[in-house]
Amino acid sequence: MPHRTELYHEVPPTCWPIVYSPDYNITFMGLEKLHPFDAGKWGKVINFLKGKKLLPPWPCSSRKNFYVSWVNWQEEKLIADDLIVQAREATEEDLLVVHTRRYLNKLKWSFVVATITEIPPVLFLPNFLVQRKVLKPLRTQTGGTIMAGKLAIDRGWAINVGGGFHHCSSDKGGGFCAYADITLAIKFLFERVEGVSKATIIDLDAHQGNGHERDFMDDHRVYIMDVYNRYIYPGDGFAKRAIKRKVELDWGTEDTEYLQKVQTHVEGALNESRPDIIIYNAGTDILDGDPLGGLAISPQGIVKRDEAVFRAARSHRIPILMVTSGGYQKRTARIIADSILNLHNLGLIDKELATSEAKNPKVELMIRESILDLTNLSLQ
Repeated sequence: MPHRTELYHEVPPTCWPIVYSPDYNITFMGLEKLHPFDAGKWGKVINFLKGKKLLPPWPCSSRKNFYVSWVNWQEEKLIADDLIVQAREATEEDLLVVHTRRYLNKLKWSFVVATITEIPPVLFLPNFLVQRKVLKPLRTQTGGTIMAGKLAIDRGWAINVGGGFHHCSSDKGGGFCAYADITLAIKFLFERVEGVSKATIIDLDAHQGNGHERDFMDDHRVYIMDVYNRYIYPGDGFAKRAIKRKVELDWGTEDTEYLQKVQTHVEGALNESRPDIIIYNAGTDILDGDPLGGLAISPQGIVKRDEAVFRAARSHRIPILMVTSGGYQKRTARIIADSILNLHNLGLIDKELATSEAKNPKVELMIRESILDLTNLSLQ
């Protein structure tokens, strides 16, 4: 019998299935600046989205209709505080769905957290401060991913503005990943949501997702596609055995080659395995100039990549959960926000679907896709 959790609570239908909390951001005496990761990235994404104005949601058949539609929509922002789903912190009992108690007890030692987060001065902090200032933000992001998994099933899509800790497994953290949020989201769905028995992970962070790969090594319910720079951390040969569709990239891979491989292999993955949900790990450390990713993808390439994955999910009528994962440059927050706005402008995520009360999001997606197709035909 699953334990009682606060993470699967009812969400008001007026909210977008976009999950965030100000508690995601790590700020403490400047220690966060000692790691290349922008530990305030998640709040910046939300601030950029708050400043974005919506475009009309459907193509207009005339300039007059476009003008009227634009006047009606120009003052409406994509999101506001009361339209965001507030993430809740994952409790110890939530975490024990995947993590061993031994591993969680290890996190009570500051030197262990310093090793996982790659911030050496954390070693010298009292653990109560480490729990409050470092691990609580990560637990809250983990709770956000679990919540977004349920929202994706209910609404057809969901985005956790944080999360994507794909280097953490049930008994080992690393690479700034202390909790296995991807594994947890999938296990929660398998245990608690009827009809969800298969999942596909599409991991497009620049690094290999060795954490969830180790967790699902012998679990045939989970199909893993991983596209990563073959020469960088973690280089986990054992974990690679769990990858069903492995795409290893060379240093400096650019947009054309990258996007062609992503599109081809996403389609191939979804044709090979018909999942009940897609977990999309949308790391932006593939960006040209990223100090750890080693690839050379443009901002426009990242936007196109996210679009390709959401288009594939839409065409296959599969709910999708997106997490933001790695990204080690200050400009990645704006790129993530621009990508989310692009998905909205293209109708790949929308408020009507998010606020629908349809019991079957796949049916609702099919209806919305048909409406979009008819609209496009009328304009030809």
